[in-house]
Amino acid sequence: MVSLSPSSSAADDQQTARDTSDHTLPKRPWRLYRTPWDRIVSHRYPGEGTDDKPYIVDWLPEGADGQGDPENPMTWRDPYKWTVVMSVALATLAVAMASSTLSGATQSIAMTFSSYPTPVYVMVTSAFVLGFVVGPLLWAPASEVLGRRKMFIFSYILFTAFNGGVVASQNIWTLIVLRFFAGTAGSSPLTNAGGTVSDVLDASERGLGMALFAAAPFLGPALGPIVGGFLGETGGWRWVAALIAIFTALLTAFGFLIIPETYAPVLLRARAQRLSQATGRVYRSKFEKDKEIRLSELFKTALGRPWVLLFREPIVFLLSLYLAIVYATLYMLFGAFPIVFQETRGWSPGVGGLAFLGVLVGFMIALLYIIFYENPRYARKLQQEKGWLPPEQRLPPAIIGGGLFSFAWTAAPASLPWIAPIICSAPFGCGMVLVFLSCFNYLIDSYLLYAASVLAANSVLRSLFGVGFPLFVTPMYHNLGVNWASTLVAFLALACAPLPLYADLAQEVCANGQRLLRVGAKDPAHVPVCQACGRRRADDAKDGTGKGRPWSVDLCISPVSVSVTI
Repeated sequence: MVSLSPSSSAADDQQTARDTSDHTLPKRPWRLYRTPWDRIVSHRYPGEGTDDKPYIVDWLPEGADGQGDPENPMTWRDPYKWTVVMSVALATLAVAMASSTLSGATQSIAMTFSSYPTPVYVMVTSAFVLGFVVGPLLWAPASEVLGRRKMFIFSYILFTAFNGGVVASQNIWTLIVLRFFAGTAGSSPLTNAGGTVSDVLDASERGLGMALFAAAPFLGPALGPIVGGFLGETGGWRWVAALIAIFTALLTAFGFLIIPETYAPVLLRARAQRLSQATGRVYRSKFEKDKEIRLSELFKTALGRPWVLLFREPIVFLLSLYLAIVYATLYMLFGAFPIVFQETRGWSPGVGGLAFLGVLVGFMIALLYIIFYENPRYARKLQQEKGWLPPEQRLPPAIIGGGLFSFAWTAAPASLPWIAPIICSAPFGCGMVLVFLSCFNYLIDSYLLYAASVLAANSVLRSLFGVGFPLFVTPMYHNLGVNWASTLVAFLALACAPLPLYADLAQEVCANGQRLLRVGAKDPAHVPVCQACGRRRADDAKDGTGKGRPWSVDLCISPVSVSVTI
């Protein structure tokens, strides 16, 4: 029988807590909600306060006054939640826009640093995207150990500094290297912002939150060439780089004042430490209840988790592969559009950047569809199923895609109306957003606690493709021609289109080889759970009760197999 004891179960503990001082967190601009210390210390936590049986710290339940735990991000007021979501989405937009802005100023860069082959200038963009491969593998695990806020502030300070260094670059190689480090530092929001969304929004709200977050990686790269094209023509590429640095500096200051810590394991670990210091008893977060885990162990596990997810979870790998091809196609357009509109039709770099407006319109159509149709549909089904739906319910919009074939055969010859390929690029933009949002929501719902790691795994493969595609797009378009080069990419995307259907039909297999009950089971309450990813094992679930013997579950996404008795 589990004993329930107040955190200060004896009079001396209560006196110790009082004498130590009030441990209520100090008020800060980024910390609007604070739980009173007397409420925390007087709560009855399960356990005995010893090393063997510590008090287990969880969020405080709703009290007689109807209030839950103010520090629990899930209980924050909606206006504040959405302020946080919009803040991290804006930070993601800035990074995504920075990745492509200098592509619109390529001619200005070539005039400053002349006599290099075309692929060298392409590397100004590709080096930044290459940073998206390295950065998420650092920032996502670190955020799951040290917290979202610390990683955002630290990485964005570095991001701003490297962008400032780009402005002062005196040769092309310094420019490329600094762009790589800027991409590495700036990649933090690409994974941590999705984790923040999952931290503060429940399933009924998460679709809209993910729409805002996931729109940024598409809107940013499409806006970048428009801004870079006109500013590069009038002020030169250094002013383009300066604009990025100023924008990110403002966002760093804004984030420092606004963005709070949202990751529950970090918040509860800090609360357990405060309780231990105040009372002299042993407290542990519910996420570390079996033993106190050292930061070095957490880092070791967290750093390996994205790789384990990518290579030992087939659905993560296959969906990441699909998203990588779609994402790389967007970056391919940064090389294809100058050929289609500037070389073929003689447009200037500034006007040529406006050709991306067709893609932007497609993005906006997809967002409107998600906001006004898909999210209400999901919310209705969620209500019908009493608050729980399998992750596969996120996938239907992923089968709506297309547009590349129509773009391929309207882009050339130049005698065709210029508006035709721009209009035909809109379906590509629409389909791209629908595919991304559906797959992102599916992966986050499937690996909720490790959302940042699964997005990091996805970002690695996606960014590798984003680096590679632009490097060969110019020779491919010159050798195959605009029509067949675009058609080749369209066929590649078509070959991957069935992968979301595979995710819907597949019965997942845990890394330890155990068959899993599908996440969509109607009544999974009594089926054993993998303690790492939350998925439920079908083996030995005797008549749905699990009775008969204790049994262990291997953590399926930890690089070191850890056995936990249930």
